[in-house]
Formats: sequence, structure tokens, C-alpha cells
Amino acid sequence: MTKMRASARALPCCLQGNPPISSRHGGALFQLSAVRRLSYFFVSVNLPHDLVALREEYFTHGLRRIDLDPDPIKQFGIWFTAAVEVGISEMNAIALATVAENGQPTTRMVLLKGYDHAGFVFYTNYESEKGRHLEKNPRAGLVIHWKELERQIRIDGIAEKVSREESARYFHSRPIGSQLGAWVSHQSEVIDARRILEARLSELEERFAGQEIPCPPHWGGYRVKPERIEFWQGRPNRLHDRFRYTRDGESWRIERLAP
Repeated sequence: MTKMRASARALPCCLQGNPPISSRHGGALFQLSAVRRLSYFFVSVNLPHDLVALREEYFTHGLRRIDLDPDPIKQFGIWFTAAVEVGISEMNAIALATVAENGQPTTRMVLLKGYDHAGFVFYTNYESEKGRHLEKNPRAGLVIHWKELERQIRIDGIAEKVSREESARYFHSRPIGSQLGAWVSHQSEVIDARRILEARLSELEERFAGQEIPCPPHWGGYRVKPERIEFWQGRPNRLHDRFRYTRDGESWRIERLAP
């Protein structure tokens, strides 16, 4: 891996001239410039790129109010279809944000498995960290980003569990290995070694051999009912186009937002 050198020109003037302090963390060498006058450290990591210099300009034709469908779910469908046609890998990968009881937000990637006017659906272990969060606070945020199209969609809403019938129907459409995996893993719990998972998998393969695998009671879907949906289109000079749909009774209010 190419080492990145931090030059004085790349540093703010207040950080220039401070000798680096080297430390080891997880096998990676970090160069830390300690600055007593400031409340933070400048961290220079051995990366193949200078993160400060990384920049990409956007050159799309943009997004106009007249281009938008009055219905955000239909608009989502139009953009999702475009992502499919372009051939984006895992175009249904979506970031899910939940909030812990102490107010700490947490984000992870999940797969969008359905959407309609009732909401956006994903599946998980109900006893996982996100499941525990949503049990206490059902407010959730979703973000889907398609770099190839220079587009992003944000969705804020309330998550609720789908029916057991809907969860079971999707569960049995999954590969056998994925069905077994839902039984094997006590998601988000600490384990000593991977061999624990592999031993449990072998046990369940034998237990369920030749029969239908039941949907675990602790596993199923959530549907996020949207209250706000924002469509973002990259534009030159960071003057991106942003339009937000906000639920207003049975209809939606559309507003342009500053980038």
C-alpha cells in the first residue's frame, strides 16, 4: 500500500511545524500531529489517496420541479428503474439509521426488499441492535445512493413490523443457507469465535434435513412508512438539486431545498 505523506502545504497553518507522533493500531500506522492549542488531532493515515484532495464534479442535467411525479413513491419507482437499467450492483442496498435509548444514532446497510404506498420493507433479526432500537423508538431513516447516476434518496418515517405471513412468505423465498443463517446467528451478540456459528450451522443442517425450515419467531420484516422523502441530484459546483416531499394529510407537499 502506498504511504501518504502530509506536506506542510496540505496542512492548516496552525498545524504546520508540529512533529508527528507515530502509534500502532490494528496493524496500521497512524501519524498523529499533536497540537496542544487545539482540541483535536490531525490524523494522517497510510491511505493510497489524499482524502482532502479527493473530489469529483457532477455533470448531470439536473432535476426540475416539472420533472417530478406528484407521488414520491412513483418518483422512487422511476429512479429505481433507472438504477436497474444501468446495471448498478445491489441497487437495493440502503443505509438504515436507528436511535438508541441514550440518543446515539446508529447506521448500517440493509437490503430493500419491497416498496409501495404503504412503505419501504427490509428484513432482519428482531433481537438485533436495530430491532431493539426500533422496539423503543420506531423512528427510522433510510438513505439509498447511486453513484453511477449521481443520485441519492432520503426517507424518514415510522417503522412497524410486517405481518408474520408476509415475513414467512419472504423467508421461504430465500436460499436454504440464508434460511439456516437466520436460525444460526443471535445477531449483534458477542461470540468467542466463528467456529460457534459453524457448529450451530452443522447442527441445524442435520436437524432440518429434508423438511421445510420454519421462519424463526425472532426474524421478520419492518415497513418504514414515510413522512418525508428527499430526492437529490448531483450538479456542478456543489449546487445540487434537492426536492423534499412532506406528507400533508393524504397528499404530499413538494419543496426545493438549498444544497
